[in-house]
Amino acid sequence: MGIFEYMEKYDYEQLVFCQDQNSGLKAIIAIHDTTLGPALGGTRMWTYDTEEEAIEDALRLARGMTYKAAGAGLNLGGGKAVIIGDPRKDKNEEMFRAFGRYIQGLNGRYITAEDVGTTVADMDTIHMETDYVTGVSPAFGSSGNPSPVTAYGVYRGMKAAAKEAFGTDDLSGKIIAVQGVGNVAYNLCRHLHEEGATLIVTDINKDNVQCAVDEFGAKAVDPNDIYSQDCDIFAPCALGAIINDNTIPQLKAKVIAGAANNQLREERHGDIIQEMGIVYAPDYIINAGGLINVADELQGYNRERAIKKVETIYDTIQKVIEISKRDNIPTYKAADRMCEERIASMQRSRSTFLQNGKHELSRIHHKQ
Repeated sequence: MGIFEYMEKYDYEQLVFCQDQNSGLKAIIAIHDTTLGPALGGTRMWTYDTEEEAIEDALRLARGMTYKAAGAGLNLGGGKAVIIGDPRKDKNEEMFRAFGRYIQGLNGRYITAEDVGTTVADMDTIHMETDYVTGVSPAFGSSGNPSPVTAYGVYRGMKAAAKEAFGTDDLSGKIIAVQGVGNVAYNLCRHLHEEGATLIVTDINKDNVQCAVDEFGAKAVDPNDIYSQDCDIFAPCALGAIINDNTIPQLKAKVIAGAANNQLREERHGDIIQEMGIVYAPDYIINAGGLINVADELQGYNRERAIKKVETIYDTIQKVIEISKRDNIPTYKAADRMCEERIASMQRSRSTFLQNGKHELSRIHHKQ
């Protein structure tokens, strides 16, 4: 499929190629949709095998950000950037400053942030050339590490899913199997432990597991055994595609609610767990806390305001479940439908985002 054919199929707005011979910059910025506002999405630096692979990654990720922002109730669209190169040895200041100038040239249509292969320091360098970057150092008004906020959003979404499955959102006494004990999952475990849940944990990093055992009284199991645990809730917080033909027959949980991205290996797996009566909290809805938090920086970061917005993930999961029942579709499809309905409704009221001094974000940037 040709690039324009692909863009037309999924209704992309813009694909921007950026190169700077001096620094070795080879970057692609994909803007999927700016109906709700400027496109926000991180910059990924990766050693892609081909240019086509890099383009496909940028396009796919940009579209995902449109849905994530819409589902989170943010007035933002979806975009993503990729830089072709090895983040361990190909970085230099000139590269990120040149990239920053390309972002500035888009006049606010795209706002970048940290992603795989890029760091806060890289964002600071980009910030030397443009204001259209978030996730910078605290000295520039950053919100800091987003993991605790993401975890809090997952916790809130899990409670909403539990209410549908068990008739109550009280997690005390519930047995929750947590796959992965990284930064987000560890903070999630803290919330669950404080509410009185019983935790079963696994991770390939034994030190992380031991910390959860010591601090939260969690039971540790082998990574391959996490799916078959007798539990009420399964929380995938590590790899994607873990809901698949091999794992589904092992599941005993009534709820799947976790922080991992792209949990369903294929869409049909979402259909299967729906038929099994498992309440599934779609990943990009429940793990949007980090995005909500970093988006708040665009208004001048206010933690209280950001946390209040993250708490609404509870209501959003409830709305997804309502649409699932209304239209008799699995929750993963209901989440997409909710986002598409919001974008379509707004599209009838306004056109694509323009940096014309009338949009809220443009007023903010003019004040800086």
